[in-house]
This record gives sequence, structure tokens and C-alpha cells, in this order.
Amino acid sequence: MSESMYRKAGVDIDKGNQAVHKIKEMVSKMGVQEIGKFSGFFPLKKKIANPVLVSSADGVGTKLKIAFMSGIHGTVGRDLVNHCVDDILVYGADPLFFLDYIATGKVEPDTVSEIVSGILDGCVDNEFVLLGGETAEMPGFYQDNEYDVAGFIVGILNQKKMVDGKSIKAGDLLVGLPSTGLHTNGYSLARYIVFDQLKLNVDSKVDSLELTIGEELLKVHRSYLKPVKSLLAKNYVKGMAHITGGGFIDNIPRILPNGLSVQIERIWPVPPIFEFLVDAGKVSLEERFRVFNMGIGMVLMIDPKNLSKVEQTLQEQDEPFYLIGQVAEQKNTQRVLIK
Repeated sequence: MSESMYRKAGVDIDKGNQAVHKIKEMVSKMGVQEIGKFSGFFPLKKKIANPVLVSSADGVGTKLKIAFMSGIHGTVGRDLVNHCVDDILVYGADPLFFLDYIATGKVEPDTVSEIVSGILDGCVDNEFVLLGGETAEMPGFYQDNEYDVAGFIVGILNQKKMVDGKSIKAGDLLVGLPSTGLHTNGYSLARYIVFDQLKLNVDSKVDSLELTIGEELLKVHRSYLKPVKSLLAKNYVKGMAHITGGGFIDNIPRILPNGLSVQIERIWPVPPIFEFLVDAGKVSLEERFRVFNMGIGMVLMIDPKNLSKVEQTLQEQDEPFYLIGQVAEQKNTQRVLIK
């Protein structure tokens, strides 16, 4: 049989089907809903008063470049899931299902299955299903051995219990939950510092870091679902900010009522990767808190009277936390003051 014109154009349908077969095998072993149909179906069995569906879509950004350089692709799938989980969690939503999209110049079945394996791990860890997805082969659009990933999540909440920040007031406290590293933001600056300025490679060792620079930068974006759900069940949380793109400076104001600001004290232990990047790149105080999470991935606003109960609940979850500041009246245009 002669080579197909489509393969000559750069699209190998057989390799695409091979990738799908690998994915189906993984899905069946993990007891997740069968995929590969035209659409996914989700029976909404959960009984909840005043139900509202909450959705979000996101990607992993230029962290993917580190995966390309390292040849490690499983972590980005978990990054994708956990980032999306945290984005809907800030409203108090409980995740229901997830869909993924992988686009590449040339389908490599092993790479695709490694990515999807990470996505499946993330879904299982967070106790919801991978409902479906799409793998698109687009020759000439992406560089060889490169790809992009995106995720779409749907969750549910009781509208009357939505965490919308409207009850936040001056005097409320900020509780910070630690990150595992850069999560999925700030990688354009990190890559510029590490690879362009310092001329390091992913296997380089730095004295202040336990792992190679590539391994440090690939640490998985964590999910805050379990510890935060325990607080939501007791109505202790008035507002939440997922510290993603825009850092503290841009994310915290998104949940503050008009006329309020926050004062943050840098009292938590900053992970060594941030100290290394900030020192090596001579990153200013304002920029580091606008680009990186600096070791805090989720900020909770709570009433001071509930502080001891919040501390006890988080301790029961073995969740580290830091009291990092408080809400104040806004006296100028600056909404986040970092001391």
C-alpha cells in the first residue's frame, strides 16, 4: 500500500489511534468513564440545594518548555488538573468532571499517554472523573517534540453558600497555605533568569537547591481541595484567592469588596527556589510578588474570632499554614501592601 497523502502532509492517523488506545487502556484500569466517543456524558446524581455549575479553563503556560527540555511529561498533566481545581475551589465549588485538550505537531503515543496519565492521576487524587478530551495533530503549527495542553473543569455548589468575598471586612485575617514551588506561573521570567542569564541547563545543580534546576521547576502545582473543603464545611472562609498569574498583587484584589485593601507581612519561610530566582535575577520586591507565588499558593480570608478553629481544622488535616496579614481600609490606590 502506498503512503497516504495525509501522512505525507504530516498527520499520522495510525499513531493517533495508537495514542487513543493507550489512553483507553489507562482509563479502563482506573475505573474512569470510557472515553473516545464524540461527546462525554455526566449523570448529575449529586443532591444539592440551589445548584449552580462552576467552570474554568486553563493551561500550564511556558512550564511546558521545562517538560520539553527534561523529557518529563507526566507532571504537567497533574499541574493542569490541580490548577483548574483551585480556580473553582475559590468559590467553594466541588469538582464534578474534567476534559483535556492536547495539541502537537506530531503525535508521539508515549508522550501523549504520559501526559494523560498525569491528568488521570490528578482526577483520581481529587476524586472526580476525566470525561473526555481531544488530541490534535497539527503539523507545521508546533515545533517538533512540542505540544500545548489545556483543561476544562466543571464543579457544583450551593449558590447560597458561594464564597464570594462580599462579607470580608477590615480586621479580617489572611491565612496562607504553602505552595510546592512556582506551580504554573512565572515561568517566562524563571526561564529567562535560569537559561538566558545564567546559561544553566535542566540538569544543572545549584548549591541552595536539593534537586536539579529542572526538577525544581517541574514540581507539581498542588491542589488545595482537601484542606479547604474541611474549612468550607464549617463556614470558616469568607473569601479565597488562588495565587496564580499576577501573584499577590493582582489576585487578592479580585475578591476584595470596594474600599478594602490587605497588609501582608512576609513571615513565612520562602522556598529556596524563589530565593535563588530573586537573587540571581535581581527581581524587585513588587515584581516578585506580582510574578511568583513566593511560597503561598492559596490565601484565605477569615474572621478573627474563628482563628483558633481554623488552626485546629488545618492541623487535623496536617496542612501547614501561616498567618500572613489582615484586611484594612483602603487609604490610597494600592490594594496590596507588602511589608
